[in-house]
Amino acid sequence: MNDMRILERAVQQTDIKISARKVQVYYGEKQAIKDVDVDILDKTVTAFIGPSGCGKSTFLRCLNRMNDTIDSSRVEGKITLDGEDIYDKRVDPVQLRARIGMVFQKPNPFPKSIYENVAYGPRIHGLARNRAELDEIVEKSLRGAALWNEVKDRLNEPGTGLSGGQQQRLCIARAVATQPEVLLMDEPCSALDPIATSQVEDLIDQLRSEYSVVIVTHSMQQAARVSQKTAFFHLGNLVEYGDTDDIFTRPRDPRTESYISGRIG
Repeated sequence: MNDMRILERAVQQTDIKISARKVQVYYGEKQAIKDVDVDILDKTVTAFIGPSGCGKSTFLRCLNRMNDTIDSSRVEGKITLDGEDIYDKRVDPVQLRARIGMVFQKPNPFPKSIYENVAYGPRIHGLARNRAELDEIVEKSLRGAALWNEVKDRLNEPGTGLSGGQQQRLCIARAVATQPEVLLMDEPCSALDPIATSQVEDLIDQLRSEYSVVIVTHSMQQAARVSQKTAFFHLGNLVEYGDTDDIFTRPRDPRTESYISGRIG
């Protein structure tokens, strides 16, 4: 029996993709995140929920060092990817962001062709030896983002000419083109109509077979639909983290219950 428990623990450990311990984030003197501990699993969709300004997007940006781009920000604590400290001075943030891709709230395609939007990352990271390999990566990424059939005959047209939902899927194709291990999504559907939202949600469900996906969402319904794990943030604290079904039906903390029921938020 003890052997079985040890085996179960070993399996759980190998499932952990990103681990955060005692993470604190400051913007100047203002503390935005307080003592966050969480393990994010591989090949799982994890949703970060909570009221506006609660710290969920700030914490998400810690996971690929996007906060480094803000002069006044300071991150303390430890965050590891596959056991490696991502804030170690030897870690190149540009290479880290190839491993941990990001999709933002508003679709932000480059002012380039559809093809060049997707090819940009693989080209700068040297992932293709020739044009044929680049073509293959572009097609695979667009297929992975469920966009290939809609754009395959107009790859040289500007990405900005696509609809909002298509632009967001193009940004997802651009993110997966560098062969990341983790995909971060910061409210990826908030600027989209219901049909485009549904398409992106279906896509997120497909992507978890290959990636660890972390999504910040203001929509509890969306978190319930797309995620297997949910973390509830409130006033810079990670209040509760667990299976999505448990968070929504059997929350342990009264603050979580208040948010789920609409009393705070």
